[in-house]
Amino acid sequence: MSETLSVPIEGMTCAACATRVEKVLNRLPGVTARVNFASARASVNLAAQHAPVTDIVGAIEKAGFTAPKEHASLAIEGMTCAACATRVTKVLDRLPGVAASVNFAANKAEVDFTPGLATPEALIAAIRQAGFSATLASADDSAREERRAKARRKLWIELAIGVATTLPLLVGMIPALGVMPSRWLSLLLATIAQGVLGLKFYCGAWAALRGGGANMDVLVALGTTIAWFASAVVTVFGLDAPVWFESGATVLTLVTAGRLMEASARDQAASGVARLARLQPATAHVETGRGVQDRPATSLTVGDVFVVRPGEAFPTDGDIISGESGVDESMLTGESIPVMRAPGEPVRGGSVNGDGVLRVRATAVGANTALARITRMVDQAEGSKAPIERLVDRVAAIFVPTILVIAALTLGGGWAVTGSFQTALVNAVAVLVIACPCALGLATPTAIMVGAGRGAAAGLLFRSAEALERAGRISVLLLDKTGTLTEGHPGVTGLYPAPGVDEAALLALAAGLEADSAHPLAKAVREAAEGRSVTPDAISSGKAVAGHGVSGQIDGVTARLGSARFLDVKLEGAAAQAESSGETLIGVERGGRLLGWIAVADAIRPEAASAIALLRDLGVRPVMVTGDSPTAARRVAESVGLADIAAGVLPEGKVAEVEKARSEIERAGGKGLVGMVGDGINDAPALASADIGVAMGAGTDVALETAAIVLMRSRLTAIADAITLSRATSRKIRQNLFFACIYNGLGVPLAAFGVLHPIVSGATMALSSVSVVGNALLLNRWRPARITDAR
Repeated sequence: MSETLSVPIEGMTCAACATRVEKVLNRLPGVTARVNFASARASVNLAAQHAPVTDIVGAIEKAGFTAPKEHASLAIEGMTCAACATRVTKVLDRLPGVAASVNFAANKAEVDFTPGLATPEALIAAIRQAGFSATLASADDSAREERRAKARRKLWIELAIGVATTLPLLVGMIPALGVMPSRWLSLLLATIAQGVLGLKFYCGAWAALRGGGANMDVLVALGTTIAWFASAVVTVFGLDAPVWFESGATVLTLVTAGRLMEASARDQAASGVARLARLQPATAHVETGRGVQDRPATSLTVGDVFVVRPGEAFPTDGDIISGESGVDESMLTGESIPVMRAPGEPVRGGSVNGDGVLRVRATAVGANTALARITRMVDQAEGSKAPIERLVDRVAAIFVPTILVIAALTLGGGWAVTGSFQTALVNAVAVLVIACPCALGLATPTAIMVGAGRGAAAGLLFRSAEALERAGRISVLLLDKTGTLTEGHPGVTGLYPAPGVDEAALLALAAGLEADSAHPLAKAVREAAEGRSVTPDAISSGKAVAGHGVSGQIDGVTARLGSARFLDVKLEGAAAQAESSGETLIGVERGGRLLGWIAVADAIRPEAASAIALLRDLGVRPVMVTGDSPTAARRVAESVGLADIAAGVLPEGKVAEVEKARSEIERAGGKGLVGMVGDGINDAPALASADIGVAMGAGTDVALETAAIVLMRSRLTAIADAITLSRATSRKIRQNLFFACIYNGLGVPLAAFGVLHPIVSGATMALSSVSVVGNALLLNRWRPARITDAR
């Protein structure tokens, strides 16, 4: 029996490449391959006895090429504890060309697979074979919410049945009430509880055992069944022995109540993405040949023109055609102050219009909008694993088998020591019931989910759980100058008119001379004139002198603008001092008379000094790394309070600065990490090389794709926010793991020695998971730093 696979290949540049790959594949035992250069695919026929499929990928990589990966997000139902997630991960990882990460708290699997070696259908089939159900994660958040609501309703019904059957059994335990149900009635009530509430545990246990593992369902099903079966035998045969009907029924009721509380808490923890998805309105007011018509927002295409009325949310990304209004972007960027938007400026889907009517042309729709990208990033971060969680997974994999062994030893050892099988059985049941891998499995992912969602609300996008966990360990932070410490575009920083010349007159003539220039410095002069309500002078016969300046005529008199060399004059006084500090000086001359100088420089971000001080308070050493001259670098550094500077650094030199900082940390015996903040293409190599790369949200696409953290607000104070949120999340993870370990570390021995009754064990086990999730939800109290900009 043979099998044929079609494997895509990346990196082939000619037919000779295809021939080389073909030769390498055909050397594998049982493999016959043909490689098509045009389609960039290999058709691989596998004989009955062939090399492992994974060897195919290895052979392609050995030849110097790659078999590209695709990504699939799967929604999984039926997982009840961390052991379930571990088993699903193992099942998926056994498939050829597959690497999976399963998140118990999010009930999701993030899977990378090689097309041709695996398919989404094969992934789903493998999960179902392991005893769970899986579907491709839907982008429709309402469908996800409906599934969660349905699961909660089912738990409510089960809980009502559990309370109705358990209360009479518990009342019979109180002799003072004088109400004692007969053993046959007790058997009936306990059987109903065992059949209805216990069904989900039996199904989960069977699926786990069939898949070759064991989980929490095995423990609960085994413990409660032993208690019910032993009591039923005593009742049916009329033996003179106690019964434990109330123990099994109460445990099932308490565990169901715990699962209901846990489900509610987990849904609340997972609501970060849901809040983002709900920002986008369902309807758009689209301009057509017949006027403005309401259409579903999902039907918008690039180029459509739509109207946004006061108070409405933008249905998609676009550029304003007409109208001016303040736009509330707080849910996307975390910035609470509305931003004024005018024609030609961009707006983002999900942000809220102020009091103006805007006409907008769509520039991105569907999965390409900023909101969709943000939602996707947060979703992936919530579904990924933090480094510490991998250790937890290994512990969870052996947890349930270990508990089964302890329960067996408790039964055998207790019976041998005390001579009472009944006492030993009760203690063994208590051990089975109290053991809870759920708390251990929820400790990390719930904190990550809440932290990632809280970060998104504050304009902090973490690409992975690892980035969220590690950001708080940054001890050295390298900051690019242009676009990071500065605004990224030049602005007028000072006016130095000659004696007897008014500043407005100086600026009016300069703006007139620069009226038609596209140079960044010319734009800065025009913006300064506009900001001061200065009308530019009317200039005729304007002429640009490349690399030097501009000349023209005003009222028949020659006027010139440019550098000191172009005007053939010498800088003196305050203007000379400004140039020595790294600012660019533009001279303005009329009729041979110097009217003054205009200083232009890349404006420093108003919050930069506060952000640097805040980083120092957090124990982080900030270092400026820039390609600009030492003079310009010192000017910015002195303004923001930076002591460490590396100037004149090329893009590859920034990577060297990252390695240098890392070496300094190691020599000092520290365990801190190196962070890099940038926004340009030249920052991308350093962002990738750093332990934690941070990109400003207004930066280039290359920088945004390379960085581990994206600051949507493009404000430096957000860097400190990312660090404090990471530290808060890490604290919650450590606290949760401590609670989970202490709970099991104390609970299991106490149950084994008879200190805890099965009912108490069941209540404790039900509350353990809820306490862990509740502790993680306290992260919602985290708030970004509130700092007044220095102006």
